[in-house]
Amino acid sequence: MGDTTGGASLPSTGTDAKKRRVTYFYEPTIGDYYYGQGHPMKPHRIRMAHNLIVHYSLHRRMEINRPFPAGSADIRKFHSDDYVKFLSSVSPESLADPSHNRHLKRFNVGEDCPVFDGLFGFCQASAGGSIGAAVKLNRGDADIAVNWAGGLHHAKKSEASGFCYVNDIVLGILELLKVHRRVLYVDIDVHHGDGVEEAFYTTDRVMTVSFHKFGDFFPGTGHIKDTGAGQGKNYALNIPLNDGMDDEGFRSLFRPIIQKVMEVYQPDAVVLQCGADSLSGDRLGCFNLSVRGHADCLHFLRSFNVPLMVLGGGGYTIRNVARCWCYETAVAVGVEPDNKLPYNEYYEYFGPDYTLHIEPPNMENLNAPKDMERIRNILLEQLSKLPNAPSVPFQTTPSTTEVPEEAEEDMDRRPKHRIWDGEDYGSDHDEDEKLRPRSLNIDGHTVAKDEMRDYSDEMEDKKEEHPHS
Repeated sequence: MGDTTGGASLPSTGTDAKKRRVTYFYEPTIGDYYYGQGHPMKPHRIRMAHNLIVHYSLHRRMEINRPFPAGSADIRKFHSDDYVKFLSSVSPESLADPSHNRHLKRFNVGEDCPVFDGLFGFCQASAGGSIGAAVKLNRGDADIAVNWAGGLHHAKKSEASGFCYVNDIVLGILELLKVHRRVLYVDIDVHHGDGVEEAFYTTDRVMTVSFHKFGDFFPGTGHIKDTGAGQGKNYALNIPLNDGMDDEGFRSLFRPIIQKVMEVYQPDAVVLQCGADSLSGDRLGCFNLSVRGHADCLHFLRSFNVPLMVLGGGGYTIRNVARCWCYETAVAVGVEPDNKLPYNEYYEYFGPDYTLHIEPPNMENLNAPKDMERIRNILLEQLSKLPNAPSVPFQTTPSTTEVPEEAEEDMDRRPKHRIWDGEDYGSDHDEDEKLRPRSLNIDGHTVAKDEMRDYSDEMEDKKEEHPHS
């Protein structure tokens, strides 16, 4: 585990005071991948978060792993053969081939989900971290496993969506189901976790709980009445929210609902998607959460002391994404870091305050208390219909089928939304040139010229062998 100096401990009261063995997955070339000029999704944010984690010495409190890239066979455990074949072969150069054009439309690759250099290598790194995290939890080698490059919750079986190509979350959960009878998935991204919900919509072995903006907003799914089908009836929970959701309001829904879920469902493992686009001031989001308010969800789930996988997700004001995921790493290991940022390679991004925490502005909260109470009551009523700790046959193969036809028809009637309108706006637009890598990483083989200075010594010594062969 290394040296554990630095950082004041969190209050040592209750079960949450217990130390957790944390394992952390990080691919040092992840920040080299580049979706393109003006695109809001910037893998560089993961490198920035990692840089803060190292400069706060949080890496000394965790086991550090470089993920083994997920192979095509690993990815095909959820995604269709033809889709995986397409992802592994497409490149900016191959787009000149007219035969690829029909595939682009079929697999929804284009504006939101562009083809960029090293696309499949990026997918392999993201999925490899989440599968590796599941393997660590399955073996009992860690209590908490973190992969900030994961959490790409919109990807479907045969379709890219919402900047996501491979659904690392579904792959990680399928790995967990090899050992655990019941897995709880919780999603606090501002967008509905549609890809994960759809994958497990008809099984009771996975409960999905998504807190998200609903209405005229991508992806347009996640109605409170969407509760699962067949064996999975009532095992999907959707918490639809309005603009301006603040810390107090979010906590007043999150804690009682998750408390009831943990009591009734009694999961053997939990997966938390920490999409940071629910933070105040996000380029694509509309909530008003502080870093502390966002991290309170992790803090609460950590207190149950159930094996926990922690993943990234959305987040498009990258300096705040880095702040958030650094602080949540500190919550995972059980320390309270200094608000004053240590000097780091990206220090100028965090001006003018150079602090870890951000003060959300006075933004109108359009979530009325009476509506919040109604949502809470509807969901608690839904949970009361479930048997306590459903004893599912252990040999049941988790369903990865599409949503039943009637549900699909309902979805199709809703307007199709785009996650991004293609406009260059928001405070991070000017940073695009700064983020452009000096050399590109294609299929994981090329490293940028200004190779990672922040990649810790421990990490280089701990290049993990393939954990899921």
